[in-house]
Amino acid sequence: MSICRYLSFSIFCFVIQFAMAETINICATGCDFQSIQVAIDSAKSGDTLFIKKGVYKEFDITIYKKSLYISGETGTVIDVENKGYGFRVEATDISLKNITIKNILMSYTKEYAAVFLFKSYDFLLENITIEGAFFGILVQKSKNGKISNNVISGEGTSEANSGNAIHLWHSEHIKIENNKVFMMRDGIYLEFGNFCEINNNLSENNMRYGLHFMFSNNNSYTANVFNKNGAGVAVMFSKQIQMTRNTFKNNWGPTSYGLLLKEINDADIKHNIFENNTIGVNADGTNRINFTENNFFNNGYAVKVLGACYTNTYTKNNFLYNTFNLSYSGSLNSNTFSENYWSNYSGYDLNKDGIGDVPYRPVKLYSYLVNKTPEAIVLLRSLFIDIVDFSEKVSPVFTPENLIDDKPLMKKVIW
Repeated sequence: MSICRYLSFSIFCFVIQFAMAETINICATGCDFQSIQVAIDSAKSGDTLFIKKGVYKEFDITIYKKSLYISGETGTVIDVENKGYGFRVEATDISLKNITIKNILMSYTKEYAAVFLFKSYDFLLENITIEGAFFGILVQKSKNGKISNNVISGEGTSEANSGNAIHLWHSEHIKIENNKVFMMRDGIYLEFGNFCEINNNLSENNMRYGLHFMFSNNNSYTANVFNKNGAGVAVMFSKQIQMTRNTFKNNWGPTSYGLLLKEINDADIKHNIFENNTIGVNADGTNRINFTENNFFNNGYAVKVLGACYTNTYTKNNFLYNTFNLSYSGSLNSNTFSENYWSNYSGYDLNKDGIGDVPYRPVKLYSYLVNKTPEAIVLLRSLFIDIVDFSEKVSPVFTPENLIDDKPLMKKVIW
């Protein structure tokens, strides 16, 4: 059989298969099926399963090698009764929409989830409410999927007995959009997740991180809000990252921060808001990161730079009323600060070009002292500290002499 005839025959079979697809109704009485699992077992690829409102006490609902479109309505509830998973899926072309799943089993040895996808492709998980989650949505070795408009919450009391709301492992080309996740260990977690888009999500009141990703490259994170988490976002061992128009706020505590960067290369961090965090950005082992037009407002430290950071640029950012704008350890290492607005800059602009005529030194001696001796924070706002900072400004000894913004802006950057 020629290739053309073979392809034509395959397409013909595909069309016939889906032309014969049925809609299967599931409800307590008067429907084709009363059990979701029995309906799935009886269905064929291409079928639509409609689960009418009611409470279905089922667990480990399994979909294997079938393309199915499963949808519920307002009042469709699957109560797992703390017995295991909600759905377990290994299939291509699968959708699950408009249902509530609750009471997922907690375990110290297994990752029980409301929806567990393994080696699944071309999937859609939409408008799912998950209550009492251990893990919410767990995706492994899958690709080409969309996770959108879901609400996921847990009831764990510690990191040990809580899982992650949306968890991706060894997956790629996944869109995670418009989800609300809270009261979990991590709101969104990626490990070996590449070419993913994470947009317009709200992640708040999670015990560890609002977003946490490791070994995950070529991803974009846009217009998300990370609020009141143990720490905002942790980015580790990744490259080619785009973080734009996100808000990191109210991540406050002795070891908290808005954004942790650990061993990150080649990233653009632009048009983000860092507000009311212990540390806005904590950078360690970062290279070739462009910080452009971000707002750092009312943080303890706006930016804290640790060791092994090279060729990072900070341009046209607003540093507004932070306790410390910058803490810096080690040599400058080709990192540059230029054309930023600093709310405590006291220079002048005689030629009225919008750029201060006197360079600004963002690292103060007092911030250096607090780094070395945290107890020195009790001297904050004292006249003694003003004198110490002025003396260091005149003759730098402890702070990097060449760490300056040579073109400080006289007005805030508007973006």
